[in-house]
Amino acid sequence: MDEEKITRVVAALIWDKGRFMICQRPKHKTRGLLWEFVGGKVEAGESPEQALIRECREELDVGIQVNDVFTEVTHRYPDLLISLTLFNAEITEGEPKLLEHNAIKWITPDEIPEYDFCPADRDILKMITETCR
Repeated sequence: MDEEKITRVVAALIWDKGRFMICQRPKHKTRGLLWEFVGGKVEAGESPEQALIRECREELDVGIQVNDVFTEVTHRYPDLLISLTLFNAEITEGEPKLLEHNAIKWITPDEIPEYDFCPADRDILKMITETCR
C-alpha cells in the first residue's frame, strides 16, 4: 500500500494593532486569488521556523521573529495533502512588499467573512475568531 506524501507547509500569523495580515494568491497559481497567510513549503534540510523566515523574506521582503505555534491542521486538496503549521510571528525588519502576492491586507477577526480564503485556512480562521472574542 502506497503511503501518501504529506507536504509540510508553514505560515505566519502576524498581528499589528488588532489586525492580522492576509495575502491574496497570484491569479496564475493553484487556488489563485484566494486569501491565505504568508508562508510556504518546508524545503529539505530546513526547520519549520527557518522555512517561514525564508518564505517571508522571499514573498514580502521582511524579516520576522517566529514565536510559538498557534495551531496545526492537516488538509486534503484535490492535488495534494498538506500539514500546515501556523506560527505566531512578528515583523522585525522592513515593510511588507508585493513580491509574490496579488494583494496584502490587514484585517480584524470580524472582517474574515468578507474574504474568500484557501480551504485549509478555514478552521484556523474559526479559531482566530473564537480566541479574539
